[in-house]
Amino acid sequence: MEQTNTKASPSMTLREQMPVWIVVGIALFVNFLTFGLHILPEIVASIARWVGLAGLAYLSYRRGSVTTWILFALVFGAEVGHTFPAGAEWYSVLSKIFIKLIKTIVAPLLFGTLLVGIAGHSDIKSVGRMGIKALIYFEVVTTIALIIGLAAINFTKAGVGLPQMPTTEALPELRKPMSGPEIVLHTFPDNVIKSISEGEILQIVVFCLLFAIAMTQVSYERRRPFLVFAESLSEIMFKFTNIIMYFAPFGVGGAIAYTVAKLGLGVFANLGMLLLTLYGALIVFILGVLLPIALFFRIPIRRFLKYVSEPLTIAFATTSSEAALPKALENMEKMGVSRRVVSFVLPTGLSFNLDGSTLYLSLAAVFVAQAANIHMPIGAQITMLVTLMLTTKGIAGVSRASLVILTGTAASFGLPDWPIAAILGIDALMDMGRTATNTLGNCLATAIVGQWEGETDFSDKISLNPEGSNAEGSILDSKV
Repeated sequence: MEQTNTKASPSMTLREQMPVWIVVGIALFVNFLTFGLHILPEIVASIARWVGLAGLAYLSYRRGSVTTWILFALVFGAEVGHTFPAGAEWYSVLSKIFIKLIKTIVAPLLFGTLLVGIAGHSDIKSVGRMGIKALIYFEVVTTIALIIGLAAINFTKAGVGLPQMPTTEALPELRKPMSGPEIVLHTFPDNVIKSISEGEILQIVVFCLLFAIAMTQVSYERRRPFLVFAESLSEIMFKFTNIIMYFAPFGVGGAIAYTVAKLGLGVFANLGMLLLTLYGALIVFILGVLLPIALFFRIPIRRFLKYVSEPLTIAFATTSSEAALPKALENMEKMGVSRRVVSFVLPTGLSFNLDGSTLYLSLAAVFVAQAANIHMPIGAQITMLVTLMLTTKGIAGVSRASLVILTGTAASFGLPDWPIAAILGIDALMDMGRTATNTLGNCLATAIVGQWEGETDFSDKISLNPEGSNAEGSILDSKV
């Protein structure tokens, strides 16, 4: 797995940052005096905010990461939308461009990742038993995550009351739930190109699954060229996504500026509730699901946390499961899981076991319906959950990839795009939590499958040799 290294500006020490944070603090205090106590005129508060934004822009420049710029764009866009509401339509163009670019990734991303994940092992029979166990675990845990997300958003109703986005077009109505035979028939594509053009993600997934299974039925020499192509396609789509993410600050800034220009700053009450709902649901999932599972399989919690903390930090900071994968591969072997298990479960989990992303998707999809004031009966929500159970298995572990599935799911169920544009404003904050949960769940799945297979030794005797390899060969050097 190739790890992308981005050259960043030298980080600032806390002492260097302190003057900027003092200026930002003064700006906040001035605005409190203006809007809270009504002591100062609004022009003073406005000047203070722009001075504070200049300080934050300097910090973002010194930090040099896309995530930092996205967070800055969130604040900057809110101020631009509040101060210059007349430019709302132009702000909307930026967010729409970003969403369009995200949508172009769907089909090739699913095709490449699913083919490599399923048909990418030279001897499918040797990993069959372990693969079945891993996939059963993935399916059970991610389904629980979907249910928790669905329950959380129905409990908090974070999208209810979100001011409706002014539009010249009528909002699409929720499609009537299909009957059982219609659901089964609609699952299978009659023309994969048509499925791609119409954004039918479930049909694309079914085609990729069948194609990958068919590949395993031919000799390795026959399928190898296509595997190389699929692996190359996956890597290219990773880079394609990274390129698009450089436009993300503009998309986020435009989305939040348009939202504030049209709806006012009160919209943040709903978005803040969505953010709290997500993090609360993630905490419930970690403590209520992952922790009991770890205890049941006798995973040493302290040892596990020791080795998972570094990849977890990388995932949280970069919002990319892929970026955390090399360190996770190394650390899980150091923890005491056999190389055979680690090299299979972690990469496979990158597409099939994204707990945080699946929880987020069920939560965000219902939020979109609530925001659009479209009532989704429990039957329709269950139908959506079943769809997400399959479509989430094709998510690649790259930054903001969940947005790909969310936009496709919304289109499939006749939901509008504008609430997704509103979600864009806080997507960077949500992505940190869900990506860290993805990595945590993947590392735990590796330890559990290792225990299940009897291929773990959690004593301190397990360690890498000086070359970092054993008779099975290096994980990072293994190729299709």
